[in-house]
Amino acid sequence: MTSSLGRAFRLTTFGESHGPAVGVVVDGCPPGLPVTAADIQHDLDRRRPGQSRLVTQRKEADAVQILSGLHEGETTGTPIALLVANADQRPGAYDHLEHVFRPSHADYTYLAKYGRRDHRGGGRASARETVGRVAAAAIARRLLQEGPGIEVLGWVSQVHDIDADLDPSEVTVDAVEADPTRCPDPAAAASMTSAIEDARRRGDSLGGVVTVVARNVPPGLGEPVFDKLDADLAKGMLSLPAAKGFEVGSGFAGTRLTGLAHNDPFEMGADGAVTTSTNNSGGVQGGISNGADIVCRVAFKPTATISSEQKTVTTAGEATTLAATGRHDPCVLPRAVPLVEAMALLVIADHWLRQASTRILG
Repeated sequence: MTSSLGRAFRLTTFGESHGPAVGVVVDGCPPGLPVTAADIQHDLDRRRPGQSRLVTQRKEADAVQILSGLHEGETTGTPIALLVANADQRPGAYDHLEHVFRPSHADYTYLAKYGRRDHRGGGRASARETVGRVAAAAIARRLLQEGPGIEVLGWVSQVHDIDADLDPSEVTVDAVEADPTRCPDPAAAASMTSAIEDARRRGDSLGGVVTVVARNVPPGLGEPVFDKLDADLAKGMLSLPAAKGFEVGSGFAGTRLTGLAHNDPFEMGADGAVTTSTNNSGGVQGGISNGADIVCRVAFKPTATISSEQKTVTTAGEATTLAATGRHDPCVLPRAVPLVEAMALLVIADHWLRQASTRILG
């Protein structure tokens, strides 16, 4: 099983949904970076369950423990180990699923690959695994803030058939965090809330899209041909639980344009920097950042765990039905925002450090 990501800025996550703890080891972070437990806790609090009526009511404080790699408020250059205990674990609540495949979950595929599976909430396939990613990304966020001054911000731009029409250059973190949906368009957010609550009442779930923007990214990040910046962003985003699609810039909509309409004209900025007057490329050209905002969208499927009865089979191949009980998100989108931000931060931090060695001789 592959649980590691990155080359220069590397992380390895560990733990299961209903085991004792989850966590991450970060390697490659330069020494001297100011990082506090509060920096990491802030991002974990945005990811944790139970934060609103729209998400799972599993109660987890997600309090981070820093085991190594920091001394007197700064990184030491050695591996950083972060641990988060699973306080509200209820493995017994999943006993009835030990021999049943949940529709659209990883139950069958994990068994097919490994010959065994952890039925306690999905084990490593659970979104609980992303605690380690978000904790590591909080360090990456500090690195990018202290270094090139990069800002990464995500928001919910679609739930089911409800869209928020927003300019990525104008979205603020205060507007995103002002509503439990994490949609910065108040009218769309109200409609999303109604749709999510209605789906919960019907024993159903909804999917949607998270948009993320990375601002102040310097030109030159990306490693063609196989580690292009957009390719690594796609890999990171699609490794998230429930992620089913990825776009950068104009994405699939760009196929409806002509080359003349789609191309981003270059111009010289007042500070002498090369810029583009449009951003259909989404900040990436030839797999390398061009200095414009990097804009990506990630599609998430409707939550697979629903309380409505569904057809399935047992591990013995016998037909049965399943109506899920317990705690689950009727829509993953509000909690997916910090996950999408995390993957953008981790990939960009890795490429920023890799670029530092690319031009070492000037």
